[in-house]
Amino acid sequence: MTPRTDAARFISETAVGTRVVVRTTIDDGYTDALGYLRSRDDTACVVETRHGLVTLALDDVVAAKEVPPPPARRAPRHPLG
Repeated sequence: MTPRTDAARFISETAVGTRVVVRTTIDDGYTDALGYLRSRDDTACVVETRHGLVTLALDDVVAAKEVPPPPARRAPRHPLG
């Protein structure tokens, strides 16, 4: 099986709401979408990233996996005074 088939299968079997990273091909290489899987069908999936919703064609997906939750935010720095 090719990685593309495995990645598309992973997306089709993963629960909506799971945090994922999805790598897709672009004109000059690859790009990653990191966020929450919001929907999917037979041809595409939608990932909610920090910058908004991204629709990714499954034919362009070369890798995908579940990732852990983001780290907790750091406490704000307070100036010494």
